[in-house]
Amino acid sequence: MSALQAVDWSVFRISLQVAVLATLLCVGVGTPLAWWIARSRPVVSGVLSSLALVPLVLPPVSVGYYLLYLFGRQSGFGDFLIDDLGLRIVFSWYGAGIAAAVVALPLYVRTAQAGFEQISPSLLDVAATMTAPRTRFLRVVLPLAWPSLAAATLIALARSVGEFGATVVVAGSIPGSTRTVPAAIYDAVQGGDHALANALALVTAAGGLVILVALTALLRRARRP
Repeated sequence: MSALQAVDWSVFRISLQVAVLATLLCVGVGTPLAWWIARSRPVVSGVLSSLALVPLVLPPVSVGYYLLYLFGRQSGFGDFLIDDLGLRIVFSWYGAGIAAAVVALPLYVRTAQAGFEQISPSLLDVAATMTAPRTRFLRVVLPLAWPSLAAATLIALARSVGEFGATVVVAGSIPGSTRTVPAAIYDAVQGGDHALANALALVTAAGGLVILVALTALLRRARRP
């Protein structure tokens, strides 16, 4: 039996679910945060930017450990989620998505922030005299910054697909439920099935190449005058 026939294709579905959720969370949280950082005073911007980058300098396993504590019964917040809301995040694919989002968020914020900072302040001042703040953001800021936002989204997606340390601590590696491609590769290596690990890695590399090609095209378009 070939290595591809031995592949549990559910790991790709779960990885896609985790990555899409993580990317949506990055877009929803990271876009206003990046705009806030870009438009704040230097001191405030420096503090916010440093806080946003904290997950980038922590080992992913540490991020997963803190999230496991936050969402588990060890914390009051975790008790509230489980007992009062009936929401169990630990050992679920959406828990893995949250963990992946925390790890990918600094990359999204930094890339989106760079796009916002490239917008001319004078143009924003003119737009402020003609439109309401929300309308200005939707009709002026987003169209001007969309190449950077699209690149940030692809970077977050790519980072989320490859996340292992934080997701496996929060969600484990439950077959058909929370086992992602990186976890499946790790399990295959630990089990001595190098052919399966190689097949999974090759399929993942092909998908990553597609994302990188799209990212390169976006960045090239963003540089055009």
